[in-house]
Amino acid sequence: MKRIAILTAGGDTPALNPTIHGAVVRANQLKVEIFGLIKGFNSLFNPRLPHVHLNPLFHEIPELDPTKGGTLIGSSRDFVDPDKKDDLDCAVARLGKLGIEGLICVGGDGTLNGLQPIADRLPTVLAPKTIDNDLGLNYPSEPDEMIRVSDPGGKGFQYKRGSSEAVFALDQIVNYCTPGYATAVYVSANGVERVRTTAESHRRIAIIEVMGRHSGYIALGTAYGRPDIILVPEHPVEIERLVERVKQLYDLQKNVVIVCGEGIVDEQGYELGAETKTTDPAGNIHLSGAAEALRAKLIQIIGDKYFQLYRRAHSAREAIFTRKVGHTQRGGRPILFDRFYAAQLGAKAVELLLEGRNNAVAVLQYSPGQGFQVDGFDANRFRDRWGHTHARRMHPDLYDPQRMKPSRLGIDYLTPIFTDALGYDDMENLRATLFAQANLTQPYHSVNTDVNKRIRYLAPDVS
Repeated sequence: MKRIAILTAGGDTPALNPTIHGAVVRANQLKVEIFGLIKGFNSLFNPRLPHVHLNPLFHEIPELDPTKGGTLIGSSRDFVDPDKKDDLDCAVARLGKLGIEGLICVGGDGTLNGLQPIADRLPTVLAPKTIDNDLGLNYPSEPDEMIRVSDPGGKGFQYKRGSSEAVFALDQIVNYCTPGYATAVYVSANGVERVRTTAESHRRIAIIEVMGRHSGYIALGTAYGRPDIILVPEHPVEIERLVERVKQLYDLQKNVVIVCGEGIVDEQGYELGAETKTTDPAGNIHLSGAAEALRAKLIQIIGDKYFQLYRRAHSAREAIFTRKVGHTQRGGRPILFDRFYAAQLGAKAVELLLEGRNNAVAVLQYSPGQGFQVDGFDANRFRDRWGHTHARRMHPDLYDPQRMKPSRLGIDYLTPIFTDALGYDDMENLRATLFAQANLTQPYHSVNTDVNKRIRYLAPDVS
C-alpha cells in the first residue's frame, strides 16, 4: 500500500489527535501517504469527499499536535447502514478515485459495527478510542455468551449476557484500556476532590454523576479522588444499604461524597435516570438524570428532620446536591498515558493494513510480566453469533458491592494504568499555559481555521 486514509468517528475523546499522530509518524517511516477524512463517516457519503493530506513529502503537517484534545479532522455520529449497498459502493468508489488503498477508523464499538460493511469492499482496520473504556472483551469467549430475545414491543430483538463459565483474569482481557479513559478518570477524580471541599465546608451530601453509559469503568477510576461511595451500573443499587451507609458516614464526618455512573440501576434492574433515544442515526442511548433520581430517593427516605436535628440544614433538599462532571471528561489535553498508547495504537493500525490484516483491531494488552503492549485482534471475534458488537461492561469482580468501592481485583486493574499516567510535562504545561498573559489579550485560535485551508475535494463530477 502506498496511500491510506484515516477518519475519527463518534464522540470525541482527548486521545484522538495522538492516535492520528502515531499513525502519521508510522506512515512516514514506511513511506506511505496518509489522508485525513473530514468529519468521520460523514465524509464517505459526501460526493466531494473532503480530505486533508496529513503527511505531504512524508512530513506531518504542523497542525497535528498530539498534546491537543479532540480531533483536527473532525468527527460525527453518522452511521453506516449495511443495507444501503449502493451508498457503500459509491463511498468506496470515491476513496478509489483518491487512490486510497486502505482505511483506518478511529472509534468505539459503534464505529467497529460501522466499518464491517466497508471492510467487505476495502481493507479497513480500527484504532480504538472511547472514554467509557467499553471497547474490548473481559475474556475472548465473551461474545459467545450473548442471548437474543424478542423485544416486548415487537420491534427487533434485545441482547443480554448469559451466564459465564470463564474464569476472569486481568491478563485475559482483550484491549485492557482504551485511549481517552485515563484522561477522563483524571478529570473526574479531580472533580470529586474539588466538590469534597464544598461538601465538607457546608455539611452536605454530594452526588457526582460521571459518564460511561452502561459501563462503570469511569466511576471505578474515580476512587482516586477518594469518594466515600461509588455506584456502578453493573451492580444494582440497594437503597436501604446505601442510606444506612450514608448515615454512618454523615454521623462520622459531617459530609458524604457519592459517585454514580450515569447508567446505574435499581434492585429491579430499571435505570434510575431517564433513558431515551438520541437523534443520531446510530440510535445511541442517551442517559440523563441518574444523580437527580438518586437524590430524590435519598431526600424521601432520609427526610428533613434528620438534618434539622443536626442543625446542619433546614431540609434534606438543601443538604443533598448533585453535580455532573459532564463533557469536561471528553475534552482538554490528554495525559501522558493516553498520548503514548494512543500513538502506539495508531501506528499499529497502519502496520495491520500493510500486513494485510483486513477487518482487524489494534488492541492494548497487559500482563504483569511484560506490562502494556500493542497487538492486533480479529474484529470478527468481537461480534456475537448474530454479527453484532456490544459495548463491554465492567466485569463485576472489579467492584465490591458491600464496600461500594473497587474490589482488590479492581485495584489491581487500575494500578498499572494510573501509577505513571501523569507526566511531568502535564503539570508543566498547565503551569505555563493556563494563566499565560496572552490568554487575556488574544482570542482563542481554533485548529479548524488552519486545517480548513488544507481541505481538498474530489472533482465535482464524482458521484
